[in-house]
Amino acid sequence: MLKSLLIAGSLSLLAVGCVKQDSAPEGLDRAIPTADQVSIKLPANSMRSVGQLANWYVATRDVTRTFNGGTAWVLILIHTIVQFPVTSVDGDVYTWGPWSGALDPAEYKLDVTALGDGTFDYRLSGRSKTVAGSQFEVVINGHADPRPGELQGNGMFMVDFDASRRVNPVDAGDAKGAMTANYDLAAKHLDLAIASTDANGTPVSADYAYDETATGGEMNLDFQGDSGGGPALENATLHSRWLTNGSGRADARITGGDLHTTEVTASECWNTMFGRSYYTDSANFAPSEGDAASCAFATADLP
Repeated sequence: MLKSLLIAGSLSLLAVGCVKQDSAPEGLDRAIPTADQVSIKLPANSMRSVGQLANWYVATRDVTRTFNGGTAWVLILIHTIVQFPVTSVDGDVYTWGPWSGALDPAEYKLDVTALGDGTFDYRLSGRSKTVAGSQFEVVINGHADPRPGELQGNGMFMVDFDASRRVNPVDAGDAKGAMTANYDLAAKHLDLAIASTDANGTPVSADYAYDETATGGEMNLDFQGDSGGGPALENATLHSRWLTNGSGRADARITGGDLHTTEVTASECWNTMFGRSYYTDSANFAPSEGDAASCAFATADLP
C-alpha cells in the first residue's frame, strides 16, 4: 500500500495544493518521529564464517525486520503527506485529501487534530472505489507528543491491516490483524504489540519491547508457539542482548501447553559473525554445544 499511497498522494496533493495553500499546524513535522528514530538497531553483516547461524539471532533479526518494516512505511507515508499544502482546515482539524490516482482501487485522506496541549492526533482513512457506497474507515491512527529538545518525543500509532485489506485488497498485502507501536525517543524505548490469526484462523499475539543501549541493544519477546511434543501451544519469553560488534546472547523460558507444570530454560550465544558459539537447554531439546565463556554476556538474564 505504501507505494500506491506515495505515488497517488504525491501527484494528487500537488494538484489540490494549487487550489488550497493552508499550512500544516506548527510543530507537526517535528512531532512525528522519523523511521530511523523509531527502529530497532540490530547489527547485520552479509559476510560470515561457514557454519550454523545462531537460531535465536535469526529470530531476533526477523523480529527487528517486522518492527522496522511495520513502523517505517507508516512514518515515511505520514511525513511525505504533511510536506504538501493542507487541503482544508476545520477549526483545529487539518485535512489532506481525499485523493487517489486514476487507476487506484481506493482513495485516502489524512486528518490531523492539533490539541490544546501541543500534541497531535492523526488518522489516515481510506475507502474503496470499487464497492458502491463505501465509507471511509481508519487504516492508521496515532498520537504524537513532542517534548522540548532535539530528538525527543513520545507517542503511539496503530495500523489496522484488516481495514487496509477491506479498503484496498490489491495493495494491502497478506498482513492480518493489527499492530500497535509505542515509542519514547528520549528513553530510546520501543514497544510493539501484534494481534492476528494464523493460517487456521486461530488468534495469535506477540509483544516486543526494545531498548537501545550505549553498547548495543536488548529486546524482550513474549509469544505463543509450539515447541513440540503435542498440539498445545507453549508460552515463550525470549530475551536477546547484543553488542554493536554483532555478538550477542538470547535466553528463553518456555512454560504451559504440553509442558504442563514444567518450566524449560535455554540459552544461545553468537559471535561477531552471527554463528552459534554456545547452546544449552534444561530439557535436552537439542544437544549442548560450544563454550559458555565465549558469550558476549556471561550470565543468563530472563525477565
